[in-house]
Amino acid sequence: MRASTSVVSLLSFACALFSCGASPAPVPPARTPTTPTTRATVGDGTQQFAELGTCPLESGERIEECRVGYRTFGKLDASKSNAILFPTYFTGTTGDIVDVVPNKLVDTSRFYLILVDALGDGVSTSPSNSKTQPRLRFPRFTTGDMVESQKRVMDMLGIQTLHAVMGISMGGMQALAWGMRHPERTARVVSIVGTPQLTSQDLLLWNAELHALDSDVAYKNGDYEGHPQLRTVNDLHVLMLSTPAYRAQETSRDAFPAWMADVEKNTKFDWNDWHRQLEAMIAHDLAKPFGGSLGEAGRSFKPKALIVVAEQDHMVSPLPSKAFSAAANAQLLVLEGPCGHLSPNCETAKLTGALSLFLTK
Repeated sequence: MRASTSVVSLLSFACALFSCGASPAPVPPARTPTTPTTRATVGDGTQQFAELGTCPLESGERIEECRVGYRTFGKLDASKSNAILFPTYFTGTTGDIVDVVPNKLVDTSRFYLILVDALGDGVSTSPSNSKTQPRLRFPRFTTGDMVESQKRVMDMLGIQTLHAVMGISMGGMQALAWGMRHPERTARVVSIVGTPQLTSQDLLLWNAELHALDSDVAYKNGDYEGHPQLRTVNDLHVLMLSTPAYRAQETSRDAFPAWMADVEKNTKFDWNDWHRQLEAMIAHDLAKPFGGSLGEAGRSFKPKALIVVAEQDHMVSPLPSKAFSAAANAQLLVLEGPCGHLSPNCETAKLTGALSLFLTK
């Protein structure tokens, strides 16, 4: 999609990526657990679940009755070396990206694509669906905890080495965490408008959303019923998705009331799930074990990497990714258009061309 894309198309993409204005999709019942040898190696995109029992967390707490949702596309080759793992972004599910990733970002005639639902997305175990740890009784988790749950899914599937781990936004954070935590299992990493470390500006945004959530009377400290309309947190989020120039260009003053009403129809993603995933992003910092040094973190990074940033991104700053990329000797792709965090959709040809070359070389 070009940068001249209409506001309707861009908003549709924003809703696909960030869950605004849609009805919740039904989650299929759990399947009977199977062994790795009996799992299908040809994927048709059906929602599946890996039943993991208990998931230990970095905090020392545990997620009980832990399950991770995933979908597969394409065919796993005999050597099990063509698998690409694609974790979901903040407030996204694999159901949201079945029309975005297979055969658009990843060629499933060549690769075995595994879309995986990140912890707390309402499909994998989350505050909204946990029977034993519901609502904010659900323990806080990190992007690292997401990665460890996904590693267990790969173990169940009998996949020891991933051709690539790639993701958008929070999915890119997880992809980078995969490369840092399990370099022996991660040949390539693609981070698309993700980051190895949040800047103070990023932290300001995510903390503002968290504060808006907690202070909203309708939120009721997480004990709300149904899906109340929480305008402030939703407005903050949409405000930062693109740039002021783009919004002013694409939405006229006359059209604004209808556009705003559409934006505030956020009826899909559970607010407690939003809360816990926000906290996971706020805690995300791959440089922490290196004294906060992105240079040291990058120099220790072993997989081949393609780092994609949006120069005008107001939601996830491109600066840490640029510094990390230079230190890691990674390939850097800069999207320079006015779409901000949504630039991957506005500059599709540039992105997909770079992805194709990186994944096949």
